[in-house]
Amino acid sequence: MITFVLSILLLIIGYMLYSKVAERFFNVDPANTTPAYRKMDGVDFTPLPTWKVFVIQFLNIAGLGPIFGAIMGAAYGPAAYLWIVIGCIFIGAVHDFFAGMMSLRNDGANIPDLTGKYLGKGVKGVMNVIVAFLLLAVGVSFVTGPADLMASLTGLDKEIWLYVIFAYYIIATLLPIDKIIGTIYPYMGAVLLFMAAGVGVMLVAGDITGAHSMMELTPATLKNWHFDPSDNILIPMLFIVVSCGAVSGFHSTQSPLMARCLKNEKHARPVFYGAMIAEGIVAMIWATAAMAYFGGPEALNSAMTDGVMIDGVLTKVTPAIAVDMICRSWLGKVGAVIAVIGVVVCPITSGDTAFRSLRLTVADFLKSDQKPVSRRLLVCIPIFALAFFCCKMDFSTVWNYVGIGNQLLATVVLWTSAAYLINKGKPHWMCSVPAAFLTFVCVSYFIMAPHKSGGLHLAPAAGYIAGIAVALLLLIFCIMKGRRARRCTSSC
Repeated sequence: MITFVLSILLLIIGYMLYSKVAERFFNVDPANTTPAYRKMDGVDFTPLPTWKVFVIQFLNIAGLGPIFGAIMGAAYGPAAYLWIVIGCIFIGAVHDFFAGMMSLRNDGANIPDLTGKYLGKGVKGVMNVIVAFLLLAVGVSFVTGPADLMASLTGLDKEIWLYVIFAYYIIATLLPIDKIIGTIYPYMGAVLLFMAAGVGVMLVAGDITGAHSMMELTPATLKNWHFDPSDNILIPMLFIVVSCGAVSGFHSTQSPLMARCLKNEKHARPVFYGAMIAEGIVAMIWATAAMAYFGGPEALNSAMTDGVMIDGVLTKVTPAIAVDMICRSWLGKVGAVIAVIGVVVCPITSGDTAFRSLRLTVADFLKSDQKPVSRRLLVCIPIFALAFFCCKMDFSTVWNYVGIGNQLLATVVLWTSAAYLINKGKPHWMCSVPAAFLTFVCVSYFIMAPHKSGGLHLAPAAGYIAGIAVALLLLIFCIMKGRRARRCTSSC
């Protein structure tokens, strides 16, 4: 229990201390007028209460990411705890905060426009492609998953549920942000937080009573527990599997949505940095719960590969099944209802904002004013037609690339943030060091990962050497660019 409690405390302390450092680095100014007022259109630029913006941001970035990713990460053992805590405080929350603040300072601009401004037009073109693919992939995945589950629960054909979910997505994407998203998201956020809090309480209570035990992080347990360690090497695979809960590029596509709704810059710290810390706490709870419930990472791996008996049927445990088993066992009938709501509704609430972000990204690229509903329809119809077509495909192969796409996007956003700090004559280390680390992760992943996961499947040594080399080259380039900017500033 010591590792679990200490990790939660460190996440909270990280918010209390390091978020203020980030705030000072960015020179947050409460006197600045935010885009919500400066560009108010009643559709996407709409001032909302800060508590509501926080809940929407939390649900946008969370969904099932910090649950499913954390459970899959738990298969690697207690090393996941380190990545969640350190990654969340020093990388993920900084990434989300800077993405939101840069958008605030640039009239609510989307990430491709921001990267274009600070890293060049060539990078902007690449980012448009990466962001569009990632948003489409997330949106489609968060249609098919809930549709499959609802079909199994109700007996209705999956096709019917696809139409129902798509109908909701179209409405949520077209309507002003305060009509559906701003109205129902607070309730969905409450469900996700209640589910995590309930599991967390039962986790601690069970450890005290001896019903189960939490594995502590020690030198002996700090190793790769994955059942297939040859293809799932701890470094860098763990950093890809656990994205939401530590750092995720998808969040940078969501922060501008809320940057267009903030009433004051001083609210950016609790909304952007704070929501990521809340997600880290949720991820910590579920990673610990998965190991404790199944009796450790070895037993968890066995359940995922060999299966367990459920209602007399040998069933391989997936993250969704693990959530259902834990909630039913620890939270009773109420837990079963919450599990269904969480597994079905939470991905939908991330899917609709993914499509909304995609609409805004495409609209910005086309320079299409989104206030008239006819303009929104012109952008939405092709997007949803393509998404519906993708739902007919076997999307599992595409989803294998979403994890690395997340971290690749986060890497570019952190380098963009470093360039922003250099542009403003400030030290860039807060962003450039995390960017260099994620560069190492992404490069080494592409070289070491199995072919089925998009990698070259070469020797780990090759991956590590290439990853370190590329990360150092970019960091040196960033340092040189910073020095040139300071010399230019002093000479002027």
